[in-house]
Amino acid sequence: MIRLAVISGKGGTGKTMITAALSRLLKGTLVLADCDVDAANLELVISPHLIRKEPFFGMKSAFIDPVACVKCTECEAHCRFDAVDWVRNTFRVNTFRCEGCAVCMFVCPVKAVAMQPRQTGEILYSETSRGHLVHARLVPGAGNSGLLVHAVKKMAMEQDRACDLFLIDGPPGTGCPLISTISGVDAVLVVTEPSVSGLHDLKRVVTVCRQFRPRIFVAVNRYDLDPALTKDILEYCCEEKIALVGTIPFDHAVIEAVRAGIPVTDAGASPATQSIQILAAKLEWELTNLDNNR
Repeated sequence: MIRLAVISGKGGTGKTMITAALSRLLKGTLVLADCDVDAANLELVISPHLIRKEPFFGMKSAFIDPVACVKCTECEAHCRFDAVDWVRNTFRVNTFRCEGCAVCMFVCPVKAVAMQPRQTGEILYSETSRGHLVHARLVPGAGNSGLLVHAVKKMAMEQDRACDLFLIDGPPGTGCPLISTISGVDAVLVVTEPSVSGLHDLKRVVTVCRQFRPRIFVAVNRYDLDPALTKDILEYCCEEKIALVGTIPFDHAVIEAVRAGIPVTDAGASPATQSIQILAAKLEWELTNLDNNR
């Protein structure tokens, strides 16, 4: 199985649109994962059918037993995150503020505080026209999205390990969710755009990816909006010996396809569709060589 993550240094580059299109164009059996768990939206353009869902428990949260509590205020005084509130004549823990450090549990003189599992999201296993999709929903305000990304990847690998390709729609940025996404993958496709922030964040995400040693590919979306910056991106890829597998023009057909909830490659002929088809062919050739050389 080849594991490919489609990522971006910043949001709004068209990463999910390209992932959805690649799911239609790349050959072989595949399993999909949406690892952008903070804002998972791959399902919006590939229309999955939900099979089952499982709760996800992140870090533990403190719980104060109101019966055992003697209201000594030690937990409130020692909590650095202001997570202990006085509510209706008792102390309660605000789970959105609690960081799970367990200081309150250790300072409580009567052992009225315990650390309990807290559900911070759910993992969904769905069926699509090209295979299974594993995606997730994070509770608003909840942390540990990196752990949820790991759980999403683990379910996909366990359920569909016999597939030819594991295609991941990754998160933007360079934080913990991205690191969890690219850990263990064979290749990454970095989707960027011709803007100052696009080039800056491309360099940042490439630096992070190189710590994990996957094969790195780059695609420039809406390349024709600023030819000068596109040239800078191409020069950077050349200098860093990074394979450029595609340039996609700005195309209103993409907007209409997203509104219709389908990949742009399902919407008929268009400049963007043609460019993504060329990108997919180049990427498939590169991945085949990668697989043969392992």
